[in-house]
Amino acid sequence: MTDRTLQQSAQFISGIGPEMAALLARMGLESVEDMLWNLPRDVLDLTHVSRVEDLQADELQTVRGQVVDIDGRMLNRGRVLTTCLLDCDGAYLQASWFNQAWVRNKLVPGGTYLFSGKPKRRSGRWEMSHPRMQFLEEDEQSAHGGILPKYGLTEGLKMHTMLRLMRTAVEEYSDLLPERLPESFRTHFELSTLQEAIRQVHLPNTMDEYNAARRRLIFEDLLEFEVGLALRKQRWQKQGQAPVLPMSAKIDSRIRRRFPFQFTPGQNEAITDVVADLQRDIPMHRLLQADVGAGKTVIAIYAMLVAVAAGHQAVLMAPTEVLANQHWQTLSSLLFDSQVNIQLLTSALTTAQRREALTRIKEGAVNLIVGTQAVIQQDVLFHKLGVAVIDEQHKFGVEQRAVFTSSQDSPHVLVMTATPIPRSLCMTMFGDLDLTLINDKPPGRQAVVTSRIMGVGARKKAWQFITKQLQTGRQAYVVCPRIEVSEQEVADPLEIPVSAETVFKHLSHNELKDFRVELLHGQMDRERKQATMERFRNQETDVLVSTTVIEVGVDVPNATLMAIMQAERFGLSQLHQLRGRIGRGKYQGYCFLYSEADSEEASQRLATLEQTNDGFQVAEADFELRGPGDVLGTRQHGAMPLRVAHLVRDVKVLEEARGAAFKLVESGRLHDPEYQSLHRQVEERFGSLLSLTPGG
Repeated sequence: MTDRTLQQSAQFISGIGPEMAALLARMGLESVEDMLWNLPRDVLDLTHVSRVEDLQADELQTVRGQVVDIDGRMLNRGRVLTTCLLDCDGAYLQASWFNQAWVRNKLVPGGTYLFSGKPKRRSGRWEMSHPRMQFLEEDEQSAHGGILPKYGLTEGLKMHTMLRLMRTAVEEYSDLLPERLPESFRTHFELSTLQEAIRQVHLPNTMDEYNAARRRLIFEDLLEFEVGLALRKQRWQKQGQAPVLPMSAKIDSRIRRRFPFQFTPGQNEAITDVVADLQRDIPMHRLLQADVGAGKTVIAIYAMLVAVAAGHQAVLMAPTEVLANQHWQTLSSLLFDSQVNIQLLTSALTTAQRREALTRIKEGAVNLIVGTQAVIQQDVLFHKLGVAVIDEQHKFGVEQRAVFTSSQDSPHVLVMTATPIPRSLCMTMFGDLDLTLINDKPPGRQAVVTSRIMGVGARKKAWQFITKQLQTGRQAYVVCPRIEVSEQEVADPLEIPVSAETVFKHLSHNELKDFRVELLHGQMDRERKQATMERFRNQETDVLVSTTVIEVGVDVPNATLMAIMQAERFGLSQLHQLRGRIGRGKYQGYCFLYSEADSEEASQRLATLEQTNDGFQVAEADFELRGPGDVLGTRQHGAMPLRVAHLVRDVKVLEEARGAAFKLVESGRLHDPEYQSLHRQVEERFGSLLSLTPGG
């Protein structure tokens, strides 16, 4: 037999062999180590399954039985009731769900399930409302008692076989796992050893044992990543020196006089954070999060004007030309009678205009530069850059932020987003940034009334409401998921078309034929887009049919209505961004979510928007349903480099691990001999991803 190592092929585990190893390889399980880290995706707790005869009213209990009847019916006011009868060894329990029609598709007639809930006795029979259900696979149905791990499978591999292989792998090889956390550290955080944790997560005797083992594995997974982030933050703090930008009551007063309104308490707190950073020679790296309409641009302008007051330049980078133009117009309006020179730098400039702009920037004749990614091209040389603001950070990669921080003389960097980012994502993907939140909104801003529209009758009523509002002088957006669709996709003429092109034609000749309707989308040329937006801003157009090109940066206070076609095709945070375009003035805003989708996810997502206007609550719900890639609108962000942890479920462990990681790095203890193994592991796992230098 070969020497026992974690790296050797899984086929050397007793009972596997080449044929079974090929099946496991399909699941990415090629080595012994892969097998040990193939953690259960779930566990069945069969230690507390109750008989129907022994149920107690209003106490959380679990029963086990076979589905013998499924029924779904419509109630009044469009509500849906789904019921199911469960045969539990000859005794029966009825389960019911209101307005969750998707449940019917998840129930398999004759299937065996665990139902967990708080039962009630009605008309001589036990009932559960909205129970949690777990389907039992064929080879799990014979299990009685104990804790049963559930693993991912592949074709040709049964659960009972997988359970046997995992038990053998753990019993033969778990003693080879190296311990990277010192005993004193484990004691402080009440963590078992790695070997104990791996054994108990695969072969638990109780749920408490399983949960403690998972916590140990999750903690280490998150600790290693957060140590990497702390090392990266420490590196950029040491490598560059930023200009000290002094602040005074006089400068503060001069800046505030430029704004025709009082700052909100949230804006004032954000300014306090930013000003404290600007007065240090350590480069600011701050993430400013604000809900839609909370006024984050005010903070950006304030920070840039502090730099100008100190004789430095400032740059604002936006993800689109539409948004860059809007920022440039805002700044030009605020500073029209000042001595501050502003330069717009986008791909719209001619070669000659760009050459002249670059010369003025290099010589210091320009104070503020506003643009797209054009501002970070190699030929853009700043005279004396003090502050860089990156708007809608998630639209850019880490590399673009790094452009401003790679030199010895680093500017202060303020990263902004109006897409509220879930707390756990902030602590991981943006974990090397300091965080400022603005939760409040300017006074007078009303919550947008949001309604899901389903069925022909509801659609008709919604359009009647919209036309009445338009007649009073209000304006509307109609948002579509795509620009155009093929003829095959519009097979049913009774269905509302899903593309901007076809919706525009349909509404112009039907529901909105008495109003001035225009079309806007990303494939139009720049001049036409700007002219269309300008007419809408000037109230020369009543309705704008568009794609998500209006998602960010469009501000028309008189626009109070929004109809979003096929709303289920959009992410929750994106829908929240879109409705943030309306209700920005003194009039009440109304958002209609047109959707015919009847799935669990669609129902939950759209119900969330109806229930809250709080972007942070929306972001958490979106993250829980769809994961990080979709929340941020960029799929490549979705591949979190974590082995065990789940950023929604494990947020409390994440906070604990993050605190421990940053203390280790900031105190210098990470370089102590007892933490050498942990330090090495961090560099092996995340050195390339986080651009860590050797030795941290």
